[in-house]
Amino acid sequence: MAKLYFRYGAMNCGKTTAIIQVAHNYEERDKKVLVIKSNIDTKGNDTIINRTGNSRKVDILLPQDVSLKPLIKNNIDAILVDEAQFLSPNQVDELYEISKLKDIPVLCYGLRTDFRHETFPGAARLLAISDTIEEIKTICRCGKKATVNVRLKDGIPTFTGEQVAIDGENNITYEPMCGYCYLKYKEGINYER
Repeated sequence: MAKLYFRYGAMNCGKTTAIIQVAHNYEERDKKVLVIKSNIDTKGNDTIINRTGNSRKVDILLPQDVSLKPLIKNNIDAILVDEAQFLSPNQVDELYEISKLKDIPVLCYGLRTDFRHETFPGAARLLAISDTIEEIKTICRCGKKATVNVRLKDGIPTFTGEQVAIDGENNITYEPMCGYCYLKYKEGINYER
């Protein structure tokens, strides 16, 4: 029986790079993949783009209020989802059902938490029901493992605002950080180790 996978990590850990590579691996073996991205992620429009410039057009640019079940055909060998944190909990439930009832592996890649250290609804559901949960690691500027994301507005860390602001739009960028550096910036304190 196929599984629902959730592969999560901080910004810049290579989630989109992994999707592009996994899709290539399947297709190189003449397998059919379905690449999905939430339409909430406006970066690249109908294309997923990694930070090194590689890209891939998605098969489905998915609104949160659309059911996935009618979109999935039986001739699919794998479903790959980028920015899975933007899925609705219902869509995550549907992906779980598809993995079991249609025996199609579903690999979801996304963030676990936002810049406020709060869980996205889609990520919370993925953490609750995924068969396999894997962390993709990256490092903080200090060299330690990054586990959180800091939102930068015009290069200045901010810890308030709407949960979703797309990287690269409206002078918003994100930086992966370890918990220590995140708290240091959030509290505005110059901690000494």
